[in-house]
Amino acid sequence: MKLSEQLDAIRAGSAKMIPPEKLSVMTQATRALRESGILKSMIQVGATLPPFLLANVHGQTVSSAAAMGPRGMVLTVFRGHW
Repeated sequence: MKLSEQLDAIRAGSAKMIPPEKLSVMTQATRALRESGILKSMIQVGATLPPFLLANVHGQTVSSAAAMGPRGMVLTVFRGHW
């Protein structure tokens, strides 16, 4: 399954779990951000990031170099949990 298909499935699953009034607010906020032009200043697919450190699920610090596999890395950012 392609990453885009996996992301579509995650979005569809999330939409079923988020109350309609909250989903409406989130959808409107996302639309406003897209229309603002902010996407032009975001990190683009294929961009090279500077080295960084993050905590893993066990609280241990892991470098991007150590986490990078031979095929690269997918970095996702979650704003929170609804």
